Amino acid sequence: MKNAYLGVDVGSVSTNLVVMDENGEILQNLYIRTMGQPVKAVQEGLKELGSLIGDDVQIKGVGTTGSARNLTSVLIGADVVKNEITAHAVAVSQLVPGAQTIIEIGGQDSKIIIMRDGVVTDFAMNTVCAAGTGSFLDQQAARLNIPIERFGELALKSKNPVRIAGRCAVFAESDMVHKQQLGHLLEDIIAGLSEALVRNYLNNVGKGKEILAPVVFQGGVAANVGIKAAFEKALQTEVIIPKYYNVMGAVGCCYLAMEATKKNPTKFKGWEAAELKFRPTSFECRSCPNMCEVIQVYENDVIIARWGDRCGKWSNASLKTEVS
Repeated sequence: MKNAYLGVDVGSVSTNLVVMDENGEILQNLYIRTMGQPVKAVQEGLKELGSLIGDDVQIKGVGTTGSARNLTSVLIGADVVKNEITAHAVAVSQLVPGAQTIIEIGGQDSKIIIMRDGVVTDFAMNTVCAAGTGSFLDQQAARLNIPIERFGELALKSKNPVRIAGRCAVFAESDMVHKQQLGHLLEDIIAGLSEALVRNYLNNVGKGKEILAPVVFQGGVAANVGIKAAFEKALQTEVIIPKYYNVMGAVGCCYLAMEATKKNPTKFKGWEAAELKFRPTSFECRSCPNMCEVIQVYENDVIIARWGDRCGKWSNASLKTEVS
């Protein structure tokens, strides 16, 4: 029987699951659309992974990250819960030793992580402007009536990229329409959009950061060769895309879980967690002026976790109480 570790990264757009053995070999990885239903996405992922892995692999540790990391940890029984910055940095330090800059662009957010000697020294995140994310590219590809999969390929054909205002998604879209009306070639417009996204990223997320090579590019947008080329043009250096670029947060969780369970047995509930009935709810606590929003999760009508309160009144209370 082979020992392995499970990493789960649940974000607003995608849910990523990775199973890695003790030698760092990725045995299975899944990229699932969250579709606004993190519980359903995680359970579907567990079900599929369980069938792919079979009985030859024993999960010895589990780690979770992403915006739904706390919820996910309760659903599956995680041994370690970490933020995305830590998870991505750990993955890169293992898969691309010596990397000094991590560019991560997902469907609805982006981040930059500065590393020196394998340690995170600075970072920044952008969760406000859509112009620097994958959803922006999806929208423009749809407007141009081309599959997003062809976006990068067409961008590379451009000989004369047009300059498109990329500070704001709304302005970028209206400027793109204007350039179409002027008769610019499709590939030049697409290359211009790619460069606009990169400018937006560097002027906002990367502002004031010392971007040094080796530079690693990951997240779903890293699949777009046009964006990679635009980053290389702007930074005047090679941009490395790791093999598991779209699930690096989950990969980092595997390494974190390996470390966390060296002396302790795993809390993993097993692949059977895919069949359990979970129901997250929330309520506003009115015990003090803070009026915290408290999240609570039911497993088969039993409250198994609460969080969100500043004072600990609810999160530290006894949980194993059946609800009538």
